[in-house]
Amino acid sequence: MFLGIAVCFLSGCGIARHAVPANLESAAIIPGMADVRGFGDAPNKALLEDLSESFKQDSPDDYRKGLTKEYPVLLISGGGANGAYGAGLLNGWSESGARPKFKIVTGISTGALIAPYAFLGSGYDAELKELYTTLSTKDVASKRDPITVLVSDSLETTHPLSRVIKKHVTRDLLKKIAEEHNKGRRLYIGSTNLDAQRLCVWNMGKIAQFGDDEALKLFHKILLASSAIPIAFPPMFFDVEVNGKKYNEMHVDGGTVTQVFSLYGVLQGTRKDKNVEVYLIWNGFVGPRWASVKDGLPSIVERSLLTLFNYQGLADVFRLYILSKERKHDFHVAYIPVDFKSEGNQMFDPAQMTKLFDVGYKEAVEGTAWRPEPPIFEVFGNDNDEEEVK
Repeated sequence: MFLGIAVCFLSGCGIARHAVPANLESAAIIPGMADVRGFGDAPNKALLEDLSESFKQDSPDDYRKGLTKEYPVLLISGGGANGAYGAGLLNGWSESGARPKFKIVTGISTGALIAPYAFLGSGYDAELKELYTTLSTKDVASKRDPITVLVSDSLETTHPLSRVIKKHVTRDLLKKIAEEHNKGRRLYIGSTNLDAQRLCVWNMGKIAQFGDDEALKLFHKILLASSAIPIAFPPMFFDVEVNGKKYNEMHVDGGTVTQVFSLYGVLQGTRKDKNVEVYLIWNGFVGPRWASVKDGLPSIVERSLLTLFNYQGLADVFRLYILSKERKHDFHVAYIPVDFKSEGNQMFDPAQMTKLFDVGYKEAVEGTAWRPEPPIFEVFGNDNDEEEVK
């Protein structure tokens, strides 16, 4: 008995796994909901066909700019509580009267929680503001006791966040997302398939079209998976099947692969004939932010992951900037000002989040939020501004 307990402590006692074999990973489907997802790093037939169909669903006057059409695309990054900046920016953008109706919205991690509201438009600004100015750490996660941690797959549980998601993401919300999907608009959320080490892109409008309890549960689960920071939060398991055989996949925070995503990976090899205006909200800091870290595992894990994700995110934004230029797409990025002081007393601090919300709101109203180049130029400088070294 003691040996069994020791093995359990050392190896962990998670759920029984029947992972999808490597040679079948691209064929795995959600039972009863085929073609609702695909990997984001390579062309995918289901996503490409659905995207092609979306342009046929446009009305003649949609996205019209003079004699041509120009499609606004919104990409929302991860960033945890820093998502308050993006929430404020969207509210201020609505107030300015300049916020477009987006053809495509993508979201990852905290961006996944913002994306459905951004997709549905300014009518949901008040709900978005409430979520990102009143949420506190206790509304997101709860600590496990030390003994439970030894035999679990995470330091904390996300039962509180699950309750928040279920409260806000309702059957009515799914119905409205499905209606917009039928008009040719697309909402995509990213999670990381940890078995495959690849980004999974979920077609949330297509899921919403099913409209039943199973679709709502799947929608909730995807949002939790996209926000499941490894080690800190528990992974989500998805039951899938291949040729009638049942398997399960382990998914974690989409930010494990990338802090923000587009469909450029899926579109590899396709024609570059669409006029696209890319708007990227980067809910991250530019450069280092000092903080005294407690000498304990939870604090070290939290600080390390925040550091890792922030610097990874800077590179991700730069990569998308390059890809957008290759396809001759207009590029705009908004990010937290360099001089913003981070003074939160907890991971999700309502007072700090309200300050960030106000910063994003003010920038959008004043028309100063959007920049033509990624924030990495502020960190390392721009060659165009170099002075000769003597």
